Amino acid sequence: MRKIIFLILMLAATASAVAFTGEADISKTQESVAGLPLGQRIAFWAEQFVGTPYDTDPLGAYVRNKVIVYDGAVDCMYHTFRAVELSIGKTPEEAVSTALRLRFKGRGTLDESGKVTNYDDRFEYAEDMVLSGKWGTDITAETGKSVKIKGARGIESTEIIPKEAIIDSLDKLNSGDIVYFVKAVEKRVVGEIVGHIGIIKREGGKVYLIHASGRKNAQTPSHVKKLPLEDYIGQMSFIGIKITRFK
Repeated sequence: MRKIIFLILMLAATASAVAFTGEADISKTQESVAGLPLGQRIAFWAEQFVGTPYDTDPLGAYVRNKVIVYDGAVDCMYHTFRAVELSIGKTPEEAVSTALRLRFKGRGTLDESGKVTNYDDRFEYAEDMVLSGKWGTDITAETGKSVKIKGARGIESTEIIPKEAIIDSLDKLNSGDIVYFVKAVEKRVVGEIVGHIGIIKREGGKVYLIHASGRKNAQTPSHVKKLPLEDYIGQMSFIGIKITRFK
């Protein structure tokens, strides 16, 4: 198994922009933050990706390359995946094992070369992450004044905190919460309810959003950013949010 993990890390190393040079460096950092609560560890790892280029591949570079680790360019889903997996796993190997458990509706599998064999079973839609329960407990209703909107793909409805009510909910957000930004019904293209995801960090009395910001197939470079959530809400086109928390 260790040989497989090494191969996966080597595949990522050619493009890595994160300030970690390999398995030993990641392991040392995991050890250094092991005593923090899980939510704080998730926020910590999310922040390590700030400045990392946005992955413009429509499929996702990690999916196209059939690997678990591809830290050189990240989209919002991979960024969330990786931050959580590095937080739950106590070693790089455990982070990969966690990924095989969490990224898939069932469980991910690797071939002898370390390639993922069943990415067709991955969570392609972020709202399915919420419904699965694998990505924390849905705390939307208990965090703010929520409403129900029309669902999609067999989901009758979904509960959200509308854009105008989010500010009143900031005090209830914790580091490590995953925020799912919900699209207006008329703006859905392929039945997607969630259009973007990010991770919360509380710092100095403020609530920040850490997210892989960009557009697929875009020509203008973008990257992982950290900014006050209130600022993002003020300029976003999404109609509301859902929230999950690892308890």
